[in-house]
Amino acid sequence: MLTKKKILITGVAGFIGSNLLEKFIEQDNTIVGLDNFSTGKPENIEPFLKSDHFTFIEGDIRNLEDCKKAVEGVDIIFHQAALGSVPRSINDPITSNAVNVSGFLNLLSVAKDEGVKRFIYAASSSTYGDHPDLPKEEDKIGKPLSPYAVTKYVNELYADVFSKTYGIETIGLRYFNVFGKRQDPFGAYAAVIPKFVISLLNGESPTINGDGETSRDFTYIDNVVHANEQAAITENQEAVNQVYNVAYGERISLNTLFALIQEFLGEFDENIQKIQPNYGPERTGDVRHSLASIEKANKLMGYNPQFNVRKGLENASKWYHDNLNIKSHS
Repeated sequence: MLTKKKILITGVAGFIGSNLLEKFIEQDNTIVGLDNFSTGKPENIEPFLKSDHFTFIEGDIRNLEDCKKAVEGVDIIFHQAALGSVPRSINDPITSNAVNVSGFLNLLSVAKDEGVKRFIYAASSSTYGDHPDLPKEEDKIGKPLSPYAVTKYVNELYADVFSKTYGIETIGLRYFNVFGKRQDPFGAYAAVIPKFVISLLNGESPTINGDGETSRDFTYIDNVVHANEQAAITENQEAVNQVYNVAYGERISLNTLFALIQEFLGEFDENIQKIQPNYGPERTGDVRHSLASIEKANKLMGYNPQFNVRKGLENASKWYHDNLNIKSHS
């Protein structure tokens, strides 16, 4: 268990960052959080602001001084701050690069100067690009299919060079389609699961890109929190200065995904069971199928995810139903 450490979480007001905050604050850690609220939400951290164990800094990883302030005296960094989304990077590659590459380098450089013990960062399954093999294994990658994928691969290259050159311990976690509580269902770049959920809660037909047989290894947030904790506490020297897939190790199609979400939300409103999806064009830059091998993470750092997609969706659907004011953003 990760306990009694001083840790920095960047992107702390975001979906994954706020879930890490919630977990680690309960375990008697002292936490510094950094966020500029470009995609994160104040309400995600609001319950924790009164805690003596949490200090929030509103700042930007593109600003070196903000990074220096945040990193001071920290043992471990969980770097989640980034501009996600393949479509966003296609529309605005320059900003995606500024945040995801320059911001990453700022934080990594400051971490090295401050003597931070371990730097754990959000990598991405998009790094696999056009490599055809399934399941995805960490050492076999193809050419990136989007500016976003380029930025996340560059993160891995910088982390590798910094670990070899300066001795800082780095661990990259290639997230596969994470979902769960506090994931934003609104805005142009919302992920597929919360988009489906909000459409169904509104009594509307969601749009499935393509024929719906595109498949993904959807990963419940609690699995991701577990992976970050294992990365922080592992004492296996073979486990550091590596990248790992973080997933459940099963893939399901978008059509099956829709049916599962419909089943769980239908328990709250039977009219949801009658809604049929619309089908639209495929999304530019998307891969057809994705499935992770989680063997390396299991073997080297004891990653053992407990939530398959069905169990995760059951939890997530209840959270969305209980927490989303459906009409407030319509």
